[in-house]
Amino acid sequence: MEGGGAIAQFIPLILIFAIMYFLLIRPQQKKAKEHRVMVEALRRGDQVVTQGGLIGKVTKVKEHNEIEVELAENVRVRVVKTTIAQVINKTEPANS
Repeated sequence: MEGGGAIAQFIPLILIFAIMYFLLIRPQQKKAKEHRVMVEALRRGDQVVTQGGLIGKVTKVKEHNEIEVELAENVRVRVVKTTIAQVINKTEPANS
């Protein structure tokens, strides 16, 4: 009977882990995946919001995880792609 008692002690721990997984870990992974897809789809002409709250238009998608964002006329800054919080207006793909 001692073997069954040991397993019964771990059942609440397993249930707590399962609840944590479905309420916290899984939604966080889903949100991270959606953000990664959004960042990979950035293109020239998209209007974006950075995590710092700056709104601008993507003027150039560079290599090494960078983009160039125009905040105002002739004011361009280099931004790390992963700091883009939201895409406001998406440009239409060019017809081939």
